[in-house]
Amino acid sequence: MSEGRDAAPARPRRVHELLDAAVAARPQAAAVTDPAGTWTWAELSGAVRGCAGWLAERGVGTGSRVVVVAATDRRVVALLYACSVLDACFVPLAPDSGERYRRQVVADCGPDLVLTDADALPSHALLTAAEAPAPAPPPATPPPPTPAAGPEADQDGPALLIYTSGSTGSPKGVVCPHPQVLSACSAIAERLRYQADDVVLCRLPLSFDYGLYQVLLCALAACRLVLAGPGGDLGLLATARRTGVTVVPLVPSLADLLLRLARRDTGPTRIRLFTNTGEALAPAARAALRERFAGARVQLMFGITECKRVAIMEPDGDLARPHAVGRPLTGTTVDILGPGGEPLPAGETGEITVTGPHVMAGYWRAPELTRRTFRPDGPGGRVRLHTGDFGRLDADGYLYFAGRRDDVFKSNGVRTSVAEIESAARDVPGVTEAAFLPPGAGGPAVLYAVTDLTPEAVLRAVRRLLGPDKAPARCLVAPALPHGPNGKIDRAALRTRQESR
Repeated sequence: MSEGRDAAPARPRRVHELLDAAVAARPQAAAVTDPAGTWTWAELSGAVRGCAGWLAERGVGTGSRVVVVAATDRRVVALLYACSVLDACFVPLAPDSGERYRRQVVADCGPDLVLTDADALPSHALLTAAEAPAPAPPPATPPPPTPAAGPEADQDGPALLIYTSGSTGSPKGVVCPHPQVLSACSAIAERLRYQADDVVLCRLPLSFDYGLYQVLLCALAACRLVLAGPGGDLGLLATARRTGVTVVPLVPSLADLLLRLARRDTGPTRIRLFTNTGEALAPAARAALRERFAGARVQLMFGITECKRVAIMEPDGDLARPHAVGRPLTGTTVDILGPGGEPLPAGETGEITVTGPHVMAGYWRAPELTRRTFRPDGPGGRVRLHTGDFGRLDADGYLYFAGRRDDVFKSNGVRTSVAEIESAARDVPGVTEAAFLPPGAGGPAVLYAVTDLTPEAVLRAVRRLLGPDKAPARCLVAPALPHGPNGKIDRAALRTRQESR
């Protein structure tokens, strides 16, 4: 047996243990900032202990589900970790997600407690996050680790229940156990390489897993997280400069906001990295970010809530492979399957399937949908996630996304997809955002483009890229496209707009 060496730090088994490690490493360093102020790691730990006690007094414990409908602020971070301490499940919802959607989620998950703004769910007898106690003053020495949930705690129990829009029109809850969440964090961190001196700007809602995981990735690196809500959009670039932001997770609408602000505010920033997932950044937007923010790199990612992340590109890897979405994460197996479930060779398009330690546990109270999506047919009999997304792998193992199963259709007898048409439209110089509505019950096919070009010019360019059979016949130019709470294009709103024309 080897002696004289420090024991390796224990691997975290529960989400709040990421916080414990950050507190031990950097207790007095800034941990999380919102418009109201900043907590150090020690102060955040104190807030978590206070929130855990407050929740426990209200009956929250092992297996409880806590719905948090709240703005992007420090209290939500404390509540996330407090739920983990108590072995409860954290269920985040955006305040602007819509009353019908919120009621559906509450009815489906059967929460033990709902924390919300006073007017968000008026029919419920609700407590508010504002009642949670303020954090204790920072101690002179690092605080002890947060208390364990007790011997009855289920280490494989759900840390999170993340709701996404389902194809039936009702939201579906993805069950995210602690081991899978931590595996996803570790694999993502290996690629993104956040450092202790990074400052990460999160303008994304914490109900969106892309935003929520910034909390965990920052804890893993013991770096500072700056939370910004929509009320501060006009000063977002000034906030980034004042707080020394180095990393910015982006969706296209947020990239467009930053670039518009940068046209008026040309001062330097410390931004070194932009990441992107959820909705793909157009090549023109990537080029503009690199030009305006000198030295900053762009790192593209691809994933779905059911496994958090599938693939990540190298920083600026899109310059060599402009349409790839990344290489599979370490420990992740991506197989492309044909119509009969047979593995397809490199270069052929089929369903993207994922096997790995980050594949989540299924859908809440939806056993049939879980059986169809999470199947025990992966390598070695492991659970394989059938994503419903289509794509291909190249000879070097890079993944290319082709669209959703429901988005594939025939145009003039030729198979194409919504993703293929939108990708071609975004490749047109001068187009900053695009959305395509395929033909259906709601009306004829139409391409929406945010651009100064004429519709005819956009269609000519798309025809050159796709050929006449795949290219749409109709284009509408719009000053902006509608977006949902997560910053993704709201295609239902676009369809409603089209039907009303």
